[in-house]
Amino acid sequence: MKISVIGTGYVGLVSGTCFAETGNNVICVDIDSHKVEKLKNGQITIYEPGLETLFNRNLKEGRLQFTTDLSFAIKNSDIVFLALPTPPGEDGSADLKYVLGVANDIGKILQPGDYKIIIDKSTVPVGTADKVKDAIQANYSGEFDVVSNPEFLREGVAVEDFMKPDRVVIGVESERAKTMMAELYAPYVRQGNPIIFMDLRSAELTKYAANSFLATKISFMNEISRLCEKMGADVDMVRLGIGSDARIGKRFLFPGIGYGGSCFPKDVKALIHSASETDYDFLILQAVEEVNKNQKLVLIPKILNRFQNNISGKTIALWGLAFKPNTDDIREAPALELIDELVSLGAKIKAFDPEAMPNVKQILGDKIEYCSTHYEAVQDADFLIIATEWPEFRNPDFTKLAEAMKNNIIFDGRNVFDLESMSKKGFEYYSIGRRNLQ
Repeated sequence: MKISVIGTGYVGLVSGTCFAETGNNVICVDIDSHKVEKLKNGQITIYEPGLETLFNRNLKEGRLQFTTDLSFAIKNSDIVFLALPTPPGEDGSADLKYVLGVANDIGKILQPGDYKIIIDKSTVPVGTADKVKDAIQANYSGEFDVVSNPEFLREGVAVEDFMKPDRVVIGVESERAKTMMAELYAPYVRQGNPIIFMDLRSAELTKYAANSFLATKISFMNEISRLCEKMGADVDMVRLGIGSDARIGKRFLFPGIGYGGSCFPKDVKALIHSASETDYDFLILQAVEEVNKNQKLVLIPKILNRFQNNISGKTIALWGLAFKPNTDDIREAPALELIDELVSLGAKIKAFDPEAMPNVKQILGDKIEYCSTHYEAVQDADFLIIATEWPEFRNPDFTKLAEAMKNNIIFDGRNVFDLESMSKKGFEYYSIGRRNLQ
């Protein structure tokens, strides 16, 4: 099929590359000419495991191309995906100016007799498909279809999620569009996972409902972790106990210092706002958001308690800056809020992250020190904080750590280490929802 993907951010680049991988001809469009030139020259602009191999292969074989020319892309495509940013406004609502702006441009480009499917791939509020349709019809009176096809990509495993999805959700109104979408996605569901067709509004709400429910599971477990600390229970045991119930499931039950990223915070805010526009007070999600806000700084009282409320002049090693492992994404990352709080208390930060340091440096500059390895970060540190559970942090050389650090003290915001193992290593160890080792 002939496909164009408007927007080469995270969703757009992964989607375009993966569509090309199954033999489609894909044109990716972006207004950033510098970015487009880099992509044309084989320089991938995001870090996502497994993506670069597919990107280079399809670029080389001519199935994947990049341009700033929207008109060229639309005229040479039958299916157009809108993978544009929908940043949150001050009131939490999703800003649709990019989506509707491009929809308006598409209406001007389409010619009489054209039939295109315009697909919302971005996460958008309920009713956006109608707005996209209106924007196109303002300049074009011919035949077209608007489809809602939300993405469910997890950063770090996005390629696998796209190539072998749990399900494909498609909101559609016409049989013609339904047939084309079924054909497009057939190679990705050969193992029997469903393509679920539904109305446009249900598809739009499905994405928000899915992410908000997962965020709710995380905040619930973080509340349980706080209760465990007060009651002398172990959150790991509680997690195993409830996760074995098939009705609950094992995933998204790990306590920590809160969720971040491009999806959960934005989508929870947007669903709260959308609900308020219908005069519905979404109390559960308001609590989810408040719990997460507080959880991001849950380590600070532990640290201050250990150091008699004074960490001025202390050198702190910080492992992990990305909001989760296997990505360079730092949007809403808990580590950034920790850094702001610790620096305001007079501490010096020595940080390491395998992928996210360049992105953090663009924001924080020289506010913190960036280290080339996680062992360099702990050299002469008063204590260590773990903010992101990168695999390489799970089995460090503890002898090397003990020799490098001033104090053998670890504050683990992701419960990376086993309590029994840590009790034998001679470290003071503070984690989430478990007993302290002092």
